[in-house]
Amino acid sequence: MAVESFVVPLTALLAVLLDRLLGEPPRWHPLVGFGWLAQRIEARLFAVCRLRGVIAVALLVGGFALAAFLAQRSLGSWAWPLDVALLYLAIGATSLGAHATAVRRVLDIGDLDAARRSVGRMVSRDTANMDETAVVRATLESVLENGCDAVFGALFWFFVAGAPGVVAYRLANTLDAMWGYKTDRYLHFGWAAARLDDLLNGIPARLTALTYALLGRSGTAWRCWRSQAANWESPNAGPVMAAGAGALTVQLGGPAVYHGRLESRPPLGAGREPVAADIARAVALVRRGVWLWLVVAFLGEWALA
Repeated sequence: MAVESFVVPLTALLAVLLDRLLGEPPRWHPLVGFGWLAQRIEARLFAVCRLRGVIAVALLVGGFALAAFLAQRSLGSWAWPLDVALLYLAIGATSLGAHATAVRRVLDIGDLDAARRSVGRMVSRDTANMDETAVVRATLESVLENGCDAVFGALFWFFVAGAPGVVAYRLANTLDAMWGYKTDRYLHFGWAAARLDDLLNGIPARLTALTYALLGRSGTAWRCWRSQAANWESPNAGPVMAAGAGALTVQLGGPAVYHGRLESRPPLGAGREPVAADIARAVALVRRGVWLWLVVAFLGEWALA
């Protein structure tokens, strides 16, 4: 059987291994540069208007996805190093694990203030007054949700549409993180970024939830997914975090402070309150899921060859 038959899963494997060995680039990460460019576009185009937001998203996401497509076409059979590099830059599994582990380490030595600062680098909610349980809960929610956004979603769109697909997905996800808020400023301008991210994450989110269910406490994960996901405001984060919390048999969700306002969020999961040791369990759940996806990708190519 020719190696060429397995070029897609082999490319994904190389990208995952690069992420495990190197983590994210410590300087000059392309997503940081993209964020800077998005801020410049926002400064030029911003208005309390959905059309302006649509134009901004089309320029940024469409422009870079087209550039990846043209580069891939021009390289022909030698496009695989570019594919490896782009997928590596899109996957954030090692960085996600490192940020979560940093929270756990300072909790283990009883430094709650440091833990609040560390989790503040992972979430958009206010962390200054969190108790230890709230810090752990926020960390677990970030790991589970970003397992989809920064890991499985990128793999899915690479398998479906190659380098252009993973570029479009990761940039749409980045714009949603920048503009996809229901605040006075971004309610209309950020509408397109939020809707595009919802669209691109529809299937990956449910595959991520399925992954968590298969690799954790399956029965509890299924029950939480069915009964709790629809109560969550985000149509994609709901299944992911409900299934993930159920897979870990911990209670997540509940009230949280965002931008100075207390928001009442529905409960997720089942079982006990989370503790610091559960952070390592959540990181391991995502890592096992990555290897499961790679095995399935290789088996799928073998079956089709």
